[in-house]
Amino acid sequence: MAGAVANGAGGGGGVPRPTNPMVTPLLTDLYQFTMAYAYWKAGKHLDRAVFDLYFRKNPFGGEFTIFGGLDECIRFIANFKLTEVEIRFLRSAMPTCEDGFFEYLSSIDCSDVEVYAIPEGSVVFPKVPLMIIEGPVAVIQLLETPFLSLVNYASLVTTNAARHRLVAGKSKNLLEFGLRRAQGPDGGISASRYCYMGGFDATSNVAAGRLFGIPIRGTHSHAFVSSFMGLDDIIDRTLASSDGSNKCEDFVSLVENWLARIKDGSLHGTFGETNLSELAAFTSYALAFPNSFLALVDTYDVMRSGVPNFCAVALALNDMGYKAAGIRLDSGDLAYLSIETRKFFHAIEEEFGFVGFGKMNITASNDLNEETIDALNKQGHEVDAFGIGTYLVTCYAQAALGCVFKLVEINKQPRIKLSEDVTKVSIPCKKRCYRLYGKEGYPLVDIMTGEDEPAPKVGERLLCRHPFNESKRAYVVPQHVEELLKCYWPGNSAKSREELPSINEIRSRCMAYLDRMRPDHMRRLNPTPYKVSVSAKLYDFIHFLWLNEAPVGELQ
Repeated sequence: MAGAVANGAGGGGGVPRPTNPMVTPLLTDLYQFTMAYAYWKAGKHLDRAVFDLYFRKNPFGGEFTIFGGLDECIRFIANFKLTEVEIRFLRSAMPTCEDGFFEYLSSIDCSDVEVYAIPEGSVVFPKVPLMIIEGPVAVIQLLETPFLSLVNYASLVTTNAARHRLVAGKSKNLLEFGLRRAQGPDGGISASRYCYMGGFDATSNVAAGRLFGIPIRGTHSHAFVSSFMGLDDIIDRTLASSDGSNKCEDFVSLVENWLARIKDGSLHGTFGETNLSELAAFTSYALAFPNSFLALVDTYDVMRSGVPNFCAVALALNDMGYKAAGIRLDSGDLAYLSIETRKFFHAIEEEFGFVGFGKMNITASNDLNEETIDALNKQGHEVDAFGIGTYLVTCYAQAALGCVFKLVEINKQPRIKLSEDVTKVSIPCKKRCYRLYGKEGYPLVDIMTGEDEPAPKVGERLLCRHPFNESKRAYVVPQHVEELLKCYWPGNSAKSREELPSINEIRSRCMAYLDRMRPDHMRRLNPTPYKVSVSAKLYDFIHFLWLNEAPVGELQ
């Protein structure tokens, strides 16, 4: 990771600085600072508060979400400190506030903050806290907006990537090509990071490759193909450079011979004269990258020019001791073209005895999304890899996840947020959260309990209740119990801190969790909702507090 190592306040050990220099304490809404001042003015700024960060509804019409952004949240609080320049700006923005408040702001950090979270890359569900943040109320309010900003998009795009992985299947390579369509450079970097976590295999984003160690992939554009005029142009320029001219001439001769043999062989009549400028472009690119030659074949005509030209160059590379990587289709009927291309490759293998040529890689791009991949699967296709950009990184199907940050306890007193919309009623008090597994090894239900309640035990029957619907309840006898929340920032407590995993470890966790879930929860159409519950004791307390806090109307 980029950046220096912080002091490690609040948990021991150094934590690398955020990779994004824009993520500072000022990356928040003004009302967080105005509330902090009001807390300070009232002498409440040190009150011990507990907040839950959670979401209310799964995205994309599905029934699961992948949690992303925790790593960046922990890095943020590890380095949370307002600079003198930032304090001066706040003085100018809040001129009526007393000097003592700014002295207080200059002194604060997150050494007295505790963060408990579900491990990043886990499958998560509505209402269950992704993170529980505990500490001085004024400090925690200053963390609200940055945490929501870091978690909302990260979880949304990781989920989008995971959905693409599920529809494509495990055998296909998924390549993230979204940088040029992302919402700015920061959005592009984040998208590459979290798409990889969500199951993509590589990115075109070179900066993300450097920052996070993500494999990077890329070939050439249509502009590269159309910039060439003919094979003579390659030879003349190579002679002028006096560098490898004999090799170039020999290779060009091989390419021309192979193209002639293909035309005269069993494929005779399937194509006529190919575009020679395209052939020159492929030849030039193969000379530059003989070990990884992958050609974009739809600049002029896929089957009449692009594929035959690619085959001629690939066969010439084989004669030179190299193996071509494959082709990319970026337009047209991808199902039909991939099938016809595969037939062409098999014909080459059969006619010229090139073992394995029929399995040459076919990559498809062109504004792909979850729906188009699903449609290709239903039609039948021969695509080995999908390059996906716009619809993936912009989360075109849903603009935001809608995470919220709600106070659930202050000075050990549970608090509740009420609403006429029951989905917006918060679940009070500091909680513990568990995932209960059944006999077949699949998760059955997530359950929230009060902090002091005993943990569910394997083999013991437990009543699970919907937090707001009295009639929805069920007994569960768990065969395995997983406690979801881990301590990632212990503050001044003596609790041990979970280490931040690498991006590859997070990706592996995500893939393992997707395999662990029951298939009907994960399917695209009409997925079965996953059950989220509370203990009987917490259910009773929620409704007691609800009645206690709700005003009683009066009829006139």
